Amino acid sequence: MQRKLNTKYFVVGSLLSLPVAGFLFYLHFTMGLKESFLLLNGDSGKAMDYFFMFFTYFGDAALWVPMFAYIIWRQKKLYLPLSLASFALGTIFVHVCKIFIVPGELRPTRYITDAFIHTVDGVRVHGANSFPSGHTATAFVFFLVICLMTRKTWWIPVGFLTAVLVGYSRIYLAQHFPLDVAAGIIAAVAAVGISIPFQKWADRRYRKLDSVQ
Repeated sequence: MQRKLNTKYFVVGSLLSLPVAGFLFYLHFTMGLKESFLLLNGDSGKAMDYFFMFFTYFGDAALWVPMFAYIIWRQKKLYLPLSLASFALGTIFVHVCKIFIVPGELRPTRYITDAFIHTVDGVRVHGANSFPSGHTATAFVFFLVICLMTRKTWWIPVGFLTAVLVGYSRIYLAQHFPLDVAAGIIAAVAAVGISIPFQKWADRRYRKLDSVQ
């Protein structure tokens, strides 16, 4: 059994996501690591503190557990190759950067020592392995994978806004620089894009097995 991937929505989702990354790269290269972070890391009040403290969890890898359960039990495993490959590649891209390419990269509260940084009470602020943002990568991978699976037009604005807010939450909570968030978006687009052939290969295998049976 096969279900066609909605590559049109993936293209739309990517064309929405990449300019966000481009804007963050622009801020970084024109203002610098410190100033671009301080521009976006402002105190917007207690309500927004609680909002982003909660919302950042939409970029947690645990979000994939119910998604995989849905794919396995409701979608007859049709999109499991796509989802597994996307999640695995996104995770690999992020951790290769954190461990091998820029190991121990300082996070904002460790890097910036001569300016006020807004932090949120109750949020444990990390000090190292800043580049790139894993939460951002996970959120955008989730958004783009669903783009490929769904035919619902409402998902594009809802999923995109959710992923963007997760990315911004990482800056607001002083966990990452804009550069880290931009790189997380690029990692997600690359991971899902590379995973599409895996899904198509699995579909061909399913068809061959069905024809034999």
